[in-house]
Amino acid sequence: MDGREDQIVDFSTSLNEVWRFLNDQERELLRQNATIQHYRKNQQIYSEGEEPKDLMCLLKGKVKIYKEGVGGRSQIIRMIKPIQYFAYRAYFARENYLTDASAFEASTVCLVPMKVVKEIMKHNYNVCKFFIRQLSVDLGISDERTVNLTQKHIRGRLAESLVFLIDSYGLEDDATINIYLAREDLANLSNMTTSNAIRTLSNFVAEKVIALDGRKIKIIDEEKLRKISKLG
Repeated sequence: MDGREDQIVDFSTSLNEVWRFLNDQERELLRQNATIQHYRKNQQIYSEGEEPKDLMCLLKGKVKIYKEGVGGRSQIIRMIKPIQYFAYRAYFARENYLTDASAFEASTVCLVPMKVVKEIMKHNYNVCKFFIRQLSVDLGISDERTVNLTQKHIRGRLAESLVFLIDSYGLEDDATINIYLAREDLANLSNMTTSNAIRTLSNFVAEKVIALDGRKIKIIDEEKLRKISKLG
């Protein structure tokens, strides 16, 4: 069995909830049709306006979903972590992609043709239920994030982004967030200008909430950070 097959088997038999619902025939259908793609840092995975054809599952790395706004300014909508599915909403909505996706760091993605997913869904109620639930969860997160990014003050928005990164990617042994973002990316995640992000980070450092070392952000007082995020 070659490396590609190993990765697909790992994908199909992973603990991720949806594939536990598959029978042997459906798993074999998956193995025959799934492909593995490797993306370099900053490489585009899909672009706004393209036709959605694949369900994507991030096996390794980090992926950002974003949208280009007015004046070329980007807004990061979501950050994808292993093992998480993405890129399928537009297919179910019968529309082209409304966002862009790129590898935030070197990433490995498993692609399953949506026609295969659709075929499985015809006969597997639990898989249908999984995607309904997942879309519902994503919509709830999106609704809450929209309110927070428009109503919270700058401090609250930046604190919320840091909490989101902690919850998504965890902390290293020295309490450093396990993802290194440029100030521009952090600003795009927080719906603010880069200068406001830099200034607010400096304020958090002065308040001994965080410590900075280049792109590394070390959490000094997580309780206070979560309180700032909650109060906005």
